[in-house]
Amino acid sequence: MLRSAGQKRVTGSGEDPRVAELRMAVSRLRRELAGLPALFPDRPIAEEELAALDAMAVGGVPEIPRMRSSLLLIAGSIGSVSALAAALRDVRNAVDLFGEPPRG
Repeated sequence: MLRSAGQKRVTGSGEDPRVAELRMAVSRLRRELAGLPALFPDRPIAEEELAALDAMAVGGVPEIPRMRSSLLLIAGSIGSVSALAAALRDVRNAVDLFGEPPRG
């Protein structure tokens, strides 16, 4: 369930729906990555950045620049693993729900 970047509705549980979407997408990608038997050199980077995204989501409203940085590192480290493409796209869409960082 995707929402526009400007929407900040709160679910019945009090959690920002964007945060819930991010947590769900990160969880899916982490599960799919863990289920991959193949080892590739940048896998630890992807796992570390997914953990960072999850920690930011658990903390409430994540920092947009840091989220985007994590997303780039994840995409760069698993981008060639086609089995993870759909789950990676879900993470990207969830990060996009937060909009662009303010320009200063």
